[in-house]
Amino acid sequence: MDGTSKHPLADNPLRTRADLQAAFAQLTDPLKPYYSEGGARLLLGATGASYAPEVAQMEGFSRVLWGLVPLIAGGGSDAELEAIYRRGIDSGTDPLHPEYWGAVQDYDQRLVEMAAFGYALAMAPERLWHPLPQAVKDRLYAWLGQINAHPVYDCNWLFFQILVNVGFRKLGLAYEAEQTERNLDRVEQFYMDEGWYADGAGGHSDYYVPFAIHYYGLLYAKLMNEEDPARASRFRERARTFAGGFAHWFAADGPALPYGRSMAYRFSQGALWGALALADEEALPYGVLKGLLLRHLRWWFKQPIFGPDGVLTIGYAYPNLVMAENYNAPGSPYWACKAFAPLALPEDHPFWTAEEQPLSELPPVSVQQAPHLVLCRSADGGHVAAFNAGHLSTNEHTHTSAKYEKFVYSTAFGFSVPRAEWGLSQGAFDSMLALSEGDNLYRVRRKNEETRIDGDILFARWKPWADVEVRTWIVAGLPWHLRLHRVETARRLDAAEGGFALKLERGVTHASGEGGVFAAGPAGASGVYDLLGAGREPELVQAQANTNLLHPRTVIPMLRCVLEPGVHWLLSAAAGTTGAEATRAFDPAGWRTRFEVRATDEEIRIGTPLGKSLEIGRH
Repeated sequence: MDGTSKHPLADNPLRTRADLQAAFAQLTDPLKPYYSEGGARLLLGATGASYAPEVAQMEGFSRVLWGLVPLIAGGGSDAELEAIYRRGIDSGTDPLHPEYWGAVQDYDQRLVEMAAFGYALAMAPERLWHPLPQAVKDRLYAWLGQINAHPVYDCNWLFFQILVNVGFRKLGLAYEAEQTERNLDRVEQFYMDEGWYADGAGGHSDYYVPFAIHYYGLLYAKLMNEEDPARASRFRERARTFAGGFAHWFAADGPALPYGRSMAYRFSQGALWGALALADEEALPYGVLKGLLLRHLRWWFKQPIFGPDGVLTIGYAYPNLVMAENYNAPGSPYWACKAFAPLALPEDHPFWTAEEQPLSELPPVSVQQAPHLVLCRSADGGHVAAFNAGHLSTNEHTHTSAKYEKFVYSTAFGFSVPRAEWGLSQGAFDSMLALSEGDNLYRVRRKNEETRIDGDILFARWKPWADVEVRTWIVAGLPWHLRLHRVETARRLDAAEGGFALKLERGVTHASGEGGVFAAGPAGASGVYDLLGAGREPELVQAQANTNLLHPRTVIPMLRCVLEPGVHWLLSAAAGTTGAEATRAFDPAGWRTRFEVRATDEEIRIGTPLGKSLEIGRH
């Protein structure tokens, strides 16, 4: 396959169990030349991560197991790949072999990768455990047992030790019962409401809830239903509760909402739907679960996410290291193999016999307090946008501000990350208010002092400097939403507020007027308009290449102004529409049909589509 060829997966209809089995083969066949001589490492590239290259190569080996295990458990086979894995386990656990996986340390990446081995021991022992010579079994058991002697991060990582010990227990091997119980109890403390967990105390609520915590909880429920029925029942109940709200994160034709970290794991976004089926949990009708997963995979496999050799790249909708995490190595994207869980189900399981169904009609607005989001759907379901109140804490993961603190995230427009620190083009500040002291170095929201959600109105108070306070109100909606900012500053600031990032391609046009700027093209239209006459200058900024997760080249409509020391009010309407028909019908004043806005020198009043009223005094 050359650099211009599409991947064979793009032509896979993904309708049946056999299609999904074929998809796993199409995904993994290109990997076979890249396994090391001893089979214990997957040698995919030269880019680095926070851990050593030999650990990254072991990670690539491990992550394919998330798909190979259910293939085997469901009666499928890939004799060549299975032989590689048995040989790799022999080599990787042998301290005298040059490919030995090594002694692990506290908080080691290899502790993460051990979880897939626990899954293999519990679900596919007949081809990944029983055929091994006793000496190799003993070495694998000893190597995995290291996880019981080292701490892991206090978040979804707790499940890695749990899954390894479940694997031991299922094989009748000695396991660490007390530590497993402590970890399970600790996970309980992360539970919030409406099926949501935090990923650790005070952590974000993002995709680590569906593709990690719920995913592992459902595996535990399936494997330990008899031994631990009460906890298995809780995991099942919470996953059922979560599923209804999480369905709002998916557009009608398959894409999921780009939001948060670890976006390089791509179609793991939809892994929960298969895990529910694997655990025999019909949280939504099986035909709906099937449709959610298979449409999601069909969408992904039509994106240019593979290299010329057919191997998954680091990136999101195209190869992209700019948005990557510090822990993204060349094999990391194969975490997405979690989406193959339904391969463990027999062909006569209701998941496979059900007709694929579209999502049931969902309400246009879904308020989700735990992740601090209000999700809105376009009338045709083709565009999902998540409006974000923001978070009270932050962390040192790459691009945290861009991944967790923008005002809105979108299935159609994605979100952008900064490429460097100088100016608006490098910063790519879509759906943000960026502030600078005049030196062209901009600050944006990274964490908040206070947040709340009331229906379709979101509020946040944040301080980019100690002597600058911004109070932001967002009135959610599609295609239009409103943003109101009260900026109190003790210093002179340059301010720039961005709308959605629009794909830059042939046919894109732009125009200024009505106090703002919009751009339109084949992918849709994006605009932002000043509603208070604050003297903001409209500008269409071409973001630097490869800053947006969906499109390598984008433009961002922006409003710019200078704020002298004092108090300033900024009110804008921002729009994002998709498709040629919506673009042709784009009305720069269309916000007036959605919101009731009255602004005087004394107060600002806004009526919302949900009947809420925002009344803010200006003094």
